[in-house]
Amino acid sequence: MNAIESKPQSAAARAAWWTEARLGLFLHWGLYSLPARHEWVKSRERLTDEHYQRYFDHFYPDLFDPAAWAQAAIEAGMRYAVITTKHHDGFCLWDSELTDYKVTHTPWAKDILGPALDAFRQAGLHVGLYHSLIDWHHPEFPVDAFHPQRDDAEFKAKAGGRDIANYRKYLHGQVRELLTRFGTIDYLFFDFSYADRPDGKGPGDWGSDELMAMVRELQPGAIVNDRLGIAGDFVTPEQYQPAGPMRQAGAPVLWEACQTLNDSWGYDRDNLQYKTAGMIVRMLVDGVSKNGNLLLNVGPTGRGELDPRSPAILAEVGEWMRLHGSSIYGCGASDFIAPPDARYTQRADRLYLHLFAWPYRHVHLPGLAGKVGYAQLPDPGSAGGPASSRSASGRAVFNLGRPVSGDATDSALLAPNARLQVSNFALLVPNVRNASSAFELPNGPGAGRHQRRGQHHRAGAGESHAQAVAGQGPHGQE
Repeated sequence: MNAIESKPQSAAARAAWWTEARLGLFLHWGLYSLPARHEWVKSRERLTDEHYQRYFDHFYPDLFDPAAWAQAAIEAGMRYAVITTKHHDGFCLWDSELTDYKVTHTPWAKDILGPALDAFRQAGLHVGLYHSLIDWHHPEFPVDAFHPQRDDAEFKAKAGGRDIANYRKYLHGQVRELLTRFGTIDYLFFDFSYADRPDGKGPGDWGSDELMAMVRELQPGAIVNDRLGIAGDFVTPEQYQPAGPMRQAGAPVLWEACQTLNDSWGYDRDNLQYKTAGMIVRMLVDGVSKNGNLLLNVGPTGRGELDPRSPAILAEVGEWMRLHGSSIYGCGASDFIAPPDARYTQRADRLYLHLFAWPYRHVHLPGLAGKVGYAQLPDPGSAGGPASSRSASGRAVFNLGRPVSGDATDSALLAPNARLQVSNFALLVPNVRNASSAFELPNGPGAGRHQRRGQHHRAGAGESHAQAVAGQGPHGQE
């Protein structure tokens, strides 16, 4: 196909759908899913091409069902999906004309990428491609500190004449295939540059400026990340939550935290450090409150289905999003300062307050005295109506009463005075089961019931990290 017809767009215009979406699904899938020991297994275990070949020779994902992946994303409240085309091991999930190291030469013998993108689009998701700049299988990719044969002196001696320029032609040729054979691509995640490391590689090695120009020519509406080593449309903090809205050279930038559901990107059978739905919701809320997105990764198994634990967690997140998605979609940071253990998200004249810990009887909202005209819990089981409130020392003070209960996170909707162009609050309160095991509720009606539940709570994987994130102020320093 030819280049997608479109006028040049600004980064903000290209990313408009993305800042509306706020939550996406990341899928790392390839040969590494068969050994099921992390997507870097070839490098970590110094596996040779000959050893790794066994996974190529037995790649047959008989349970591959991209429609099921898409449905899981939709039900989780996600609005875009990003899939690996090729990871660092060099294995391609499409029928590339530039290599034999591809899915159509495995026993599966069929394209993976095309059907996956078709399923995502049919479900209403925007589509994105992850593409590795690194390729440990290519005969011209120079051996460096990440290469599986980095400690093999004989191999390194034989590979001494490798020319990155030859690999660069291959890299550009494959990117051109991806941009011209699969329809409109909304998002590109290149991975990654490391010019500051021993034998590292960066923009000059990849031909990053030329790659970016190719994207702008062939897919002018696509947003591109920052890992080419040059400025892109958004930056990509990995496995951490920024302390505040991200900035570069003093200016705000679009950003997206990419996080794994457990501790691995590719399927890792023995890695059971799964994040709870409550922790994921906190990360999502925390990111949106700082003008960021969350790209949550799941690694399908070697047979092609989502790992056994992920669907239930995603479903819990989806139930929270069903009730509270209006506080996420299209929202961003607020100029108001949230109280401790809380976050604000805001969309136009609508302000949402997310509580990460239920306060003692009252919640104090600095700077909002006299500005809130209505307050309501949006939880369908709540009584609704205005919350009792008063003003004190420039703060709006709300009497919340007893904690409410629910499967993931309960919430309240509060509407400030319309004349102030802030017409709604949402008070979103995590269920005590998703709070810290050390969290204690105040004395009062119903407290004992919730305290007993809290005493039996077992902190899920990473919850101590979630507490640390929850404790940061929305405008704190990292």
